[in-house]
Amino acid sequence: MSGFKNFILRGNLVEVAVAFIMATAFAAVVTATVDLIMDLVGKIGGTPNFSNYKPGGVSVGAWITALVSFLILSAIVYFLIVKPYTVAKDKFFPSEDPGTPADVAVLEEIRDLLAAQQGTRPGSGGPGSGDPGSLR
Repeated sequence: MSGFKNFILRGNLVEVAVAFIMATAFAAVVTATVDLIMDLVGKIGGTPNFSNYKPGGVSVGAWITALVSFLILSAIVYFLIVKPYTVAKDKFFPSEDPGTPADVAVLEEIRDLLAAQQGTRPGSGGPGSGDPGSLR
């Protein structure tokens, strides 16, 4: 029984389940919005479904309908999810300056300590400064 409990409480299982439920609910909203926009396209162009369009006997209508639906869906997802999420993330959780990586900072500290022991300034031509003449 403890194995099942660990499985259920492990990692982000609850978060993934909530995300799945929310995505399913949001999919219905996006689908309804795409249908609404396709109906508006139909009012302008005469029909929201191009499936019967066959110029020269080639069935391109279904492809056009799918393409228009995809473009509308992409715009909805971008402008209603991605853009607001990015703005909110930048506003509430600004990214920190990366600064110096920890390993480089430690190496710089060691360099500075060695330079202090030798009585030279860091980066002034001492060992490891990159000056070929300093390796004698």
